[in-house]
Amino acid sequence: MGEFVGELWAFMKERKKFWLLPIVLVLVLLGSLIVLTQGSAVAPFIYTLF
Repeated sequence: MGEFVGELWAFMKERKKFWLLPIVLVLVLLGSLIVLTQGSAVAPFIYTLF
């Protein structure tokens, strides 16, 4: 996983594509939110947000 993050950072640094960083961070946060709340009682409330 660390190698992937390093390669992604090197790509963004070399190609000056720093605008990708917020998009990637939001996708990771939303994905982790869905995975972490999948089996809990909070899940129906999280899914209504989307």
